[in-house]
This record gives sequence, C-alpha cells and structure tokens, in this order.
Amino acid sequence: MRPLAEQPRTVRAAGGVLWRTGDGGALETALVHRPKYDDWSLPKGKPETGEHPLETAVREVLEETGLRVVVGRRSVRTRYLVALRDGRTAPKDVDYWLMHATGEFVPNHEVDELRWLGLEDAASLCTHDHDRAVLADLARTDVPRAPTVLLVRHTSAGERSDFDGPDELRPLDRRGREQARRLAEVLPLFAPVAVTTAEPVRCRESVAPLAETLGLDVTLLPELGEERFQADRQAGLTAVERLLTARADPGVTVVCSQGGVIPSVLAALGVRGPDAAGAMWPPSAKGSVWALGGRPGALAADYYRDFDADPSAGTRRTERSVSSGAS
Repeated sequence: MRPLAEQPRTVRAAGGVLWRTGDGGALETALVHRPKYDDWSLPKGKPETGEHPLETAVREVLEETGLRVVVGRRSVRTRYLVALRDGRTAPKDVDYWLMHATGEFVPNHEVDELRWLGLEDAASLCTHDHDRAVLADLARTDVPRAPTVLLVRHTSAGERSDFDGPDELRPLDRRGREQARRLAEVLPLFAPVAVTTAEPVRCRESVAPLAETLGLDVTLLPELGEERFQADRQAGLTAVERLLTARADPGVTVVCSQGGVIPSVLAALGVRGPDAAGAMWPPSAKGSVWALGGRPGALAADYYRDFDADPSAGTRRTERSVSSGAS
C-alpha cells in the first residue's frame, strides 16, 4: 500500500454546458465528439497557469467549439476516476457553468463534430453518466439559467484607522487595485450591460477598471451605501429586487457595495451561509462577487470568494453555490 502522501492528486478541469433556443422555442444543448476517445461529451479541459476555473471553462469551450458564450449560473461539479500514465488512477473534478452560446461550430484537432440536441436526446447520446448529471442541472426550471445581478464587495482599501480623512474618501490599496484589475478581466465573461456602485471612493474605484473594459459609464446607487442602507434598509432591498426582476432586454447589472450591506441584502433574499443548518451569515469578503438570479424562494446565488487561480496542489479554496430554492 502506498503511503497517503504518495497518493495522486486530484485532476482539475472545467467546462461548459451550452444552451440555445432552437426552432419552436425548445431548449437545446450541445455535445461534442472527440475522435481521440470516440465519445460524445461536454466541452471541458484542464487549466492553464494563472487561470480561475471559470476562465478555463470559457477558453476550453472556445477552443473546442469556436462558439461565443455568455457565462450563466454555476452548474454542478462532477467527480470520476481517470487513468494516469503510471498506471494508477486519480479522482478528476470538473466544474461546469451554464453558457448561452452563439455562432457556428469550427472543427478542430480535438473535436470533429458538434450536435445541437434537445435535452432528452442529448442525455441518450452522451457517453458518460457524469455528463448526464450536468444535463439534468441544465433542465432545472426552478431557478434561472443566468444571473441578473453581480453583487460585488469593494476590494481592499487598507485600514480605516490608517487613513487621515473622511472614510468615504478612502481609496483602494495596492491589493485592492490588483483585485479590481482581476474583476475587470473575469466579470466581462458574464456580459454585463450596466455598472452601478455605492458612493464611497473605494466602491467606485473597485469597478472603474471593469466599466472601462466594457465601455460603460459607472452610475451611482446611493441606497446601497452603508449609511444610507442603515437609515433606510427597505430602499436598498427594493433597489436590488428591482434589478433582479426579469427584464424584456436581458442582461447583468454589476452592483458594488459594502460589507455592512451585502450580507443583510442576501439574508433578506433568503441566501444562507455555508453551514449545514443554513444559519450562518452569508460571506462577503473584499473583492468577492455574488452572482444572483431569480427571486426569493427561487434564487440562484453563486459565491465567488475571489478569482485567483485554482491551485494544482494543497487545499483548494471552495466556492459555494447557495440557492434558496431546490438544489
């Protein structure tokens, strides 16, 4: 028996379960054929250096299909065993996201065919049982396929006691500027159509690079600043609920707020923390993002602690998907 320290590490990968509306309004998904394995599966692949799994998933979908995608709700994580070159087996974890796809398939050396199918036909064609679990998640009707709000906690701004001036003018520190840069790299994958923020400088600076990347103006949402929220909590909740409401023109709104607001808003929407009883206060680390879609009672709420790369060794930082509806 090999010592525990010599056991193979978990293999990481990420991919997308693609969807589109077919003729007659039916939901369709795409399976790809890989000639190397002669199987029908979902597009996926291993991370490159510095990638967050979400970036891996989008890149792999593009490389394997040539399709353009907009990232939606986080889907399930599958786990299965794979054979290693040394003859041993190792667990493989694959994180999936729902992705709305457009464009035309481009054959390549990894994938020679792509088929758009209804969900039942796709489940019948796909080779692997673990892919069927992802297709079943796509079929859910209790929560939406895509978020309508990305609720961002402002990035790092040092300590309040170290800033000689009004707290609302406290700027980002070096770490905060780096976090803001990463938000500007990753959040465009959700195709935001608006960027809003509470009034403090650190909130505005947290989303300014993102707005510049997207070519959007930053608009103020003072109801979600800590002082205004404490004075009129209902006004802040109403503002978030309005943004969550399904619109004729779909799109995601980025909202930057503060640690004294975000957990209260989430709790009011029915989001609970990570403990088994669901009683913990929802987390809201600086620079974190909650992707929200739906309504109280049928809300998809995915927590992104940060967008650091997924480490290939050591303890993997867990990112939780919490829903007040069925999961």
